[in-house]
Amino acid sequence: MTKFVVLVDESGKPTGLEEKMAAHEKGLLHAAFSIFVFNKEGEFLLQRRAASKYHSGGLWTNTCCSHPRKGEDAARGAHRRLREEMGFDCPLREVYSFTYKAKLDHGLTEHEFDHVFFGDYDGPVNPNLEEVDEYRWISLDAL
Repeated sequence: MTKFVVLVDESGKPTGLEEKMAAHEKGLLHAAFSIFVFNKEGEFLLQRRAASKYHSGGLWTNTCCSHPRKGEDAARGAHRRLREEMGFDCPLREVYSFTYKAKLDHGLTEHEFDHVFFGDYDGPVNPNLEEVDEYRWISLDAL
């Protein structure tokens, strides 16, 4: 199945669609979201991306990050991917958004209008092993 990302302008307004890999090869600005989940002890949930991921496989990252689908706002996409990747959902609040551009491995460029969400959760984590190799809760001081 071909996956697409939503292209956006500098204000985050959708302008079209592009095939996911092509958008990353061309460095096109597209919509994204990043999720940071904390437990009641103030620890932050990290995941190590599956080694098989198309970029940055095996690296530690925030709780979850991905792209909204066509017609899906960032909040809905964030809840969908949190369930798909980490096996749970929780209330999320958008805290800010920003644009960045970063060169990745394999000649790819990440150029995203990124919506950042924070959430609180203390239940079980059931990661999708196609997406996540491992996870851990870590204090911000230890990070």
